[in-house]
Amino acid sequence: MNTSTRFESAIRKLYTAFHHNTLNPECCKQCAVGNILDNTESWKHLSDDHGATTLNYIGKVHQSFGRKFGGYSPIELLTIEAVFLKACGYTIPLHHKNNKPENPTDKEVLFKGLSAVIAYLCKLEGISNVMEYSKLFEYERDTTTYELA
Repeated sequence: MNTSTRFESAIRKLYTAFHHNTLNPECCKQCAVGNILDNTESWKHLSDDHGATTLNYIGKVHQSFGRKFGGYSPIELLTIEAVFLKACGYTIPLHHKNNKPENPTDKEVLFKGLSAVIAYLCKLEGISNVMEYSKLFEYERDTTTYELA
């Protein structure tokens, strides 16, 4: 399967962050987008609230100029982060009064978030979800429908 450089890079960075315990939904440098953008927090200035999908003035300017960060537009980055936070169990945007998971850095919580992000990244690329494994178990008349490559 041919994928873009941005997709390969994002998946690699998220994989590394997950396995090195450097993924933290509540930190702008260690969240999904923070990791995709090399642990920087400059992306947080694209909106007024962490987890919001509405671009602020700065975000709108970058979007209108066609700027890309790590290969992604400002609205794509905000959506990636929102998908991650929602799947982790947060009510967005992040606020101390909003619901959040009991243990935000629990591997199960993070895996749910990453699975949702990867599904969204695949959608952006126009490819089938690389995390989807149910097709491997499909069968027709006692023979498998799909074979492992």
